[in-house]
Amino acid sequence: MKILCAISNHGLGHLAQAAPVLNAMGEARPDMEWLVWSGLPRQTLKARLNIAFSHRHEPADVGLVMLDAMRVDVAASRQAYLEFHQHWGERVAREAEWLRQQNITGVLSNAAYLPLAAASHAGIPSVGFCSLNWWDIAQHYLRDAQEMAPAFTQMQAAYQSACAFLRLSPGLPMTWLAHVETTPPVASVGCNRRDELNGRLGLETTKKLVLLGFGGFEYRHPNPVPELAGIVWLVPDAWPGGMRTDLIRFSQANILFPDLLASCDALVTKVGYGSFVEAAGLGLPVLYLDRPDWPETAWLAPWLAQHTRAGAINEQTLFSPAVGEALAKLWKAAPPKTPDIQGAPTVGRRILECLEG
Repeated sequence: MKILCAISNHGLGHLAQAAPVLNAMGEARPDMEWLVWSGLPRQTLKARLNIAFSHRHEPADVGLVMLDAMRVDVAASRQAYLEFHQHWGERVAREAEWLRQQNITGVLSNAAYLPLAAASHAGIPSVGFCSLNWWDIAQHYLRDAQEMAPAFTQMQAAYQSACAFLRLSPGLPMTWLAHVETTPPVASVGCNRRDELNGRLGLETTKKLVLLGFGGFEYRHPNPVPELAGIVWLVPDAWPGGMRTDLIRFSQANILFPDLLASCDALVTKVGYGSFVEAAGLGLPVLYLDRPDWPETAWLAPWLAQHTRAGAINEQTLFSPAVGEALAKLWKAAPPKTPDIQGAPTVGRRILECLEG
């Protein structure tokens, strides 16, 4: 079998979902050949994927145009979708021919719909798997744009053409999809390398290490996070703060993100599947910037509250001493039972059943 897997480059959350599934499938079927279609850099893919793969380095979907990690550029997203769907039939036919030329025998997608439409046109079995789909997301922000109606129809048809769409828990309901199936949560569980970090970075063992991560999106604020007694911040390289000794850049830590997360005492993030599920699987307390406009929030936030110590904050709190009080409250709370987030083998088996008929 030669499998194409399309992985959205709308942040890093889609890779966080796809990688455990592809790795599980690679272990079960080492004879399979892989081609990954993604706008993510090859090195980013290799950091998570244990399989050998070739790479088509371009986006397979529009996703959304973001102003930053928290804010959607609605006007630019609308324009991007209209351009993407120009001459749709020709685009699908062109991609179908490319699939044939590559000798692809099965198509997976998280969560682009163009590869699913192309697979259907080429007569190749396909499976979608994700906690979301772009029809639901685009509808949420662009449903009032009448000129989007043809694109919405094409998107729905593409998703419906797949053999199955595996809805990773927790995720959008997707009840409009006739062939949707709900699966267990899927995420990687990193290794705690705190002792190694403490030694390499000269950290006191009494310090709390708090990671600020925003799913691969740029998020900048004119003010740095506050200096708080007993807390060291792990922050993206672009964050402000100068030479403060309580700020450590990701590049200084120099370990893979799942291991970095597993080595911390808390996570501060935005609403998002990858960060929420990985943190819950580690029993890690989570403070998150609320995103009431994001369609997944209504499904992800209650799940997180059920499975780990969690709290919503706003940007004003994050950049004030009040964030320390919010973290202290989480650390004092009793942790719930850690959920099982290793549903990747289950999802991988179901994908193989679909692709092999």
